[in-house]
Amino acid sequence: MTAPEGRGIAGRPDTFRILHVSTGNVCRSPITERLTRHALVHRLGDPLQGGLIVESAGTWGHEGAPMEANAEVVLADFGADATGFTGRELLDEHVIRADLVLTATRDHRAQVISMGHSAGLRTFTLKEFTRLVRAIDPATLPDAREEGVVERARALVRAAAALRGWLLAPTVDADEVHDPYGAPITFFRSIGDEISQALDPVVTALTGVSAPH
Repeated sequence: MTAPEGRGIAGRPDTFRILHVSTGNVCRSPITERLTRHALVHRLGDPLQGGLIVESAGTWGHEGAPMEANAEVVLADFGADATGFTGRELLDEHVIRADLVLTATRDHRAQVISMGHSAGLRTFTLKEFTRLVRAIDPATLPDAREEGVVERARALVRAAAALRGWLLAPTVDADEVHDPYGAPITFFRSIGDEISQALDPVVTALTGVSAPH
């Protein structure tokens, strides 16, 4: 199976592909994928998300599996759509075409980077990327209204990669989103809240548009 074309190493220059990675691709990464899409549409009012393409896969992905039922409930809580989701196993093609890879944990990040494809500079845990993004002055990024969301997103990834060695995690656990697989809905909801809170500054930085109130 191959992924649609993006621009990570080779692909279309008018798109920016975000890849969310967890283990089974039935809980954390589907929640993160669909919450990202939902937030982008709300920020941009554009179903095409300004050229940003959002997808997900799992390092031990359940190919073709549906999203966990509790993950669907969490998405519904946020008004996001779980329709049509099927799990995918992470393949080289997904990493090659991704402009930004956001993983649930440091182990996932290490697995993506170990696949090669010059992935190191564009692969972060979600919470790591959030921490780095918060430290970037938005005024140093291209104006999405003038140069487009895609150019702004590329600049954001470069800036985050440059900061990584200077802005370390405060604790070992700070960059982790724990696996809710098999847990009750209350734990799924707490993970959904964690993901949503981590995504908010990321989507704002990517688009230059704050969340509507």
